[in-house]
Amino acid sequence: MRKIAIFFSLLAAAAIMLFFTPYDAAAMNGCDTNCATCHKLEKQEASEIVKELNPGLAVEDVQLSPSKGLWEIVVKSKAEPKGEKVILYLDFSKGNMFIGKLIKLKTKENLTEKRNMELNKVDYSAIPIKDALFLGDKNAKHKVIVFTDPDCPYCKKLHDEIKKVIAKRQDIAFYILLYPITKLHPDSLKKSKAVMCAKSLQLLDDAFDKKPLPEPSCSAKSVDENIRIAEGLGLTGTPAIVFPDGVLIRGAMPAEEILRLIDK
Repeated sequence: MRKIAIFFSLLAAAAIMLFFTPYDAAAMNGCDTNCATCHKLEKQEASEIVKELNPGLAVEDVQLSPSKGLWEIVVKSKAEPKGEKVILYLDFSKGNMFIGKLIKLKTKENLTEKRNMELNKVDYSAIPIKDALFLGDKNAKHKVIVFTDPDCPYCKKLHDEIKKVIAKRQDIAFYILLYPITKLHPDSLKKSKAVMCAKSLQLLDDAFDKKPLPEPSCSAKSVDENIRIAEGLGLTGTPAIVFPDGVLIRGAMPAEEILRLIDK
């Protein structure tokens, strides 16, 4: 009987050791080690899910988000093939979706903002600036491109903010490209050409202040080129800002935010 008892004791010990081997412990971790081994979301399935939310959105890419338990789905408007890309988040249950910001608590970094900037970068060097208006020090280290419309109220707000940037920092300057959105502002093309024929920042200020401008004194083909370039970048509105690293921001922003992005 004693031999039988010893045999079963050894057998039990062996079973316990086998159960708790490092290999089995790792195998029990499952999705803690690699969520993609258990959870799948193909682009086609993501497209069907997004279609239920908004049939006008096209899915560009699908990947795991920086936060476990969520998929990152990159979408853009079907009506604007060169338009801005936006991130949606879908949970692993595939029953909940949201648009928002993922913030890394330890560093306070906005992970969504960072990803959006990467997705919407453009080729800064491909934008012609030879005929642009120039605001700031010619020797400035950082030169930012701004697309603006003389009849756009948000462009006036941005113009006031970039003047604040110039006042604070001599190492930052701006190339200003006139991009009239004639569907919204029928007179903006003529005003843009008047400004560019005179190559005058003062006339641009006058336009923003709703003062009368002289008639264009030339063809100002650079304005037509600006329109072509802006449309090629997928810009359907103004203002728009292109930073030296290619980050494209649509819309106005305060001077402090411009400085933050440049220093970042």
